[in-house]
Amino acid sequence: MRKINPLILIAAGFALLLLGFLMLFLMVIRLVPPSFGLSFLAYLAGSTGLIIGLIGVVRRLR
Repeated sequence: MRKINPLILIAAGFALLLLGFLMLFLMVIRLVPPSFGLSFLAYLAGSTGLIIGLIGVVRRLR
């Protein structure tokens, strides 16, 4: 199994966290119409980004 560079995991996690935040922010200021599906997708992106980023940090510190 090929190992993934921890810096790539950290960058991917950060990008997902940023995407989730931006989606929620755009819904709050009403540039994007809020919906349940989009809110769930933003939450999922943020949670996944946090997990992937933490895995990258732990692998980087080892």
